[in-house]
Amino acid sequence: MSATNDTPELEALFDSIVAETVAARCAETGETAPEATSTGSSSAPSNDVFSHVGQLTRQLHDTLRELGHDRVLTEVADKIPDARDRLSYISKLTEDAAEKVLAATERAQPLQDTIVDASAALSSRWDAVFAGESDPVAFKALAEDTRAFLNAAGNAANSTRSELLAIMMAQDFQDLTGQVIKKMTELTANLERELLSILIEHAPSEKAGEAGGLQGPAYNAKTMSESLGNQVEVDALLESLGF
Repeated sequence: MSATNDTPELEALFDSIVAETVAARCAETGETAPEATSTGSSSAPSNDVFSHVGQLTRQLHDTLRELGHDRVLTEVADKIPDARDRLSYISKLTEDAAEKVLAATERAQPLQDTIVDASAALSSRWDAVFAGESDPVAFKALAEDTRAFLNAAGNAANSTRSELLAIMMAQDFQDLTGQVIKKMTELTANLERELLSILIEHAPSEKAGEAGGLQGPAYNAKTMSESLGNQVEVDALLESLGF
């Protein structure tokens, strides 16, 4: 057996399927085969299906290995758990950013409410002064309250600015998540290209001809899968292959 990266368990499974297939064929031709007579006639169709599926699986497995697709698909499969972790990472960053924004908003809202209420009260009192409805004592008190309000408004504005800065800083997750999403997009695109390449290489001749017509002359499977520019072209290719 040639050196491969297959696990012993996988090779043993394929070898057992081949052995059972040989035994079944010997039984059909009347030749002697170990344990061939122990299988009842009622189970023969089931064994035939099992053997046929096993042979097809072995053929596909060997073909993928010879073409190098098994290595590429294995690499992609190995990256799927990493992609899942990346999705969790994006979710956590997004959740943290949302919590920071909500917390900053909740802190800033009361500051603005206080300014709105105090300014409305002072405006009403100043209207009375300009209407001649205020005495010197009331005017002096209004002036002191206005001065206190201006100081408080300045402090509230500084605090609000800090909260707005916190909201802005919370958006830094977009740069990190953007990088992660880009890598995940490349991963899925690579998997799609490899699967399309496999479909094209193993499509029936008439289907392959239709698929080749979508891309023009003299395209091999790898080149054709990589030349697909958008999902519309991918959908058209899959449809031409009967999927």
